[in-house]
This record gives sequence, C-alpha cells and structure tokens, in this order.
Amino acid sequence: MKRKTVIAFLLIMAFILAGCGFGSNFNVKMTKPLYFGAGKEMPFEIQVTENGKPVKGLDVSAELTMASMDHGTTKAALAEGKNGTYIGKALVHMGGKYEIAFTLEKDGKKVEKVLDYVVKKPKGVASINGEWIKQKDLAFYQFSNLLQLAINREKDKKRYTGEQLEGALAYWDAQEKVSGDRNQLLTQIIRLRSMGLLAKEKGHKVTSIEIEEKVGQLRNEYGHSEEAHTLISDFGEVKFWKAEEEHFRWVVLAEKVQGDLIEKIKKRIQKPGSRKLNISPSKNTKNCSFHR
Repeated sequence: MKRKTVIAFLLIMAFILAGCGFGSNFNVKMTKPLYFGAGKEMPFEIQVTENGKPVKGLDVSAELTMASMDHGTTKAALAEGKNGTYIGKALVHMGGKYEIAFTLEKDGKKVEKVLDYVVKKPKGVASINGEWIKQKDLAFYQFSNLLQLAINREKDKKRYTGEQLEGALAYWDAQEKVSGDRNQLLTQIIRLRSMGLLAKEKGHKVTSIEIEEKVGQLRNEYGHSEEAHTLISDFGEVKFWKAEEEHFRWVVLAEKVQGDLIEKIKKRIQKPGSRKLNISPSKNTKNCSFHR
C-alpha cells in the first residue's frame, strides 16, 4: 500500500514538474493580423511573453491548418523582431477558421503552442497602422498623375515648337508609362500617409479652412486648363473633388511635420551671431515631395 502511494506521489510530482518546464508559461498572441491574399504570401506577426515579459532569442515556426476543410498544411518560419515579436509570411488558400501550431525552440528545448484564428479577406491593398489603402485610392492617384501629365503637355504645346516640342512630349509620354505602376502608386500613398500619421501622433490637426484653401488653389490651377476640365468631367467632378479633399487632409498633416523638422534644423544650425537661414516648405503643394 505504501509502495502504491509513493508511486502515485512520484507520478503526480513528475506531472507537476513537467508542467513547470520550458515554455509552460509562454503566451503567444497575434500582434499583426494574417489576411487571405489570393495566391501570395501574406505577412503576420506574433509576440511571445512569459509572465508579461517579452521572450527573446527563440526559433519559431508555424503550421497552419484550416479547421473545416482539407487544404493541407502551410508551414512558415518566423524571424525575430523587437520586444519578443516574431514575423513571418504564410500562404493561405482562403479565408476562414484556422488552427495555427507554433513551435518555439531555444537551446535544444522545445514547446508547442496552438492558436485558433480566423483569417479574413483584406479591406484594401495595404494598410498603415490599421488605415487601409484601397483600390479606389490607387485609381485616384493614377488619375491625378495622368491629369498632371496632360496639363504639362498642354502647357508645353503653347510654349514650344518643332524639335523642342517633340522632346518635351516624348518626355511626358515616358512619364505616363510609369505613372500607373502599382508599386510606385503605393509608395506615393504610403510616404504621404506615414507623415500624416506621424503628425497625428504629435497632436497636429487639420481644419476645414486649411483644406478649402488647398482645394481652392487647385481649382484655380485646373480652371485655366481645358484638358483638365475635360478629364475631371469624365472622371466625375463630385468624386474627384471629394477625393482631393481627403488627399489634402493628408498633405496638410505632412506639411506640419515638415515644418516641425525645419524648425528643429534651424535651432540646431543657427547660433547667436550666425547668418539667418531661409528654410521653408514649398508653397506649391504640387512640388512637395510627399504630394503625388
């Protein structure tokens, strides 16, 4: 009887000690969502913590299996980021409920953590801090690029003749070929919105008066162009100017961040008795590096 009691006690202790082993207190959570991307790998991120503190230096891999359908298993290796985050890419064949089994390893020790996760269809082509860039944004930027190119052509036709005109038009034709490149459009939007989000973090705000001023300047510029009037009419005037208002909301925010940076540069460079520097943002938003 005593022997059975001892064996039972040892088994219980072994179970308790096993539960207190490597990774038993690891907590794994998704910090950046995984979306379904038709035929392409999509990024995602997890964070591993232990008693609320980040766990670093792990080798992490994942296996994704759809819960209700047999689409096989998708494997992904995750690279270590900051503060216990691990970043990877996975190819999922469709949205729905998935079981994600994470293998966490360090110094020859290994533990597995399983998450139930719902993969959703993305709401746009890309996102910045949860703000989606949608297909209509790309379409608007592409149209705006083509609109500006058409105006430039129109101006050059009035300004040049002969070989000079041919050269100018050839240049604008070359620009048009790259103006609709998807990656270039995304870069333009991400650059502008990143600065805008930074402005929001710094507490900057945009007033309706500031937006109206920008839109008014653009209306005046386009009002002198027959080509612009025709193109905007075909695009849809109401849709175009509404999109411009939203666009200038980001432009104004970006200009405020630019202004902050310029002031910092002035304070660092200028010293008592030194020559005053004349540094200011461009007044013409069309020429600002973050505009289009």
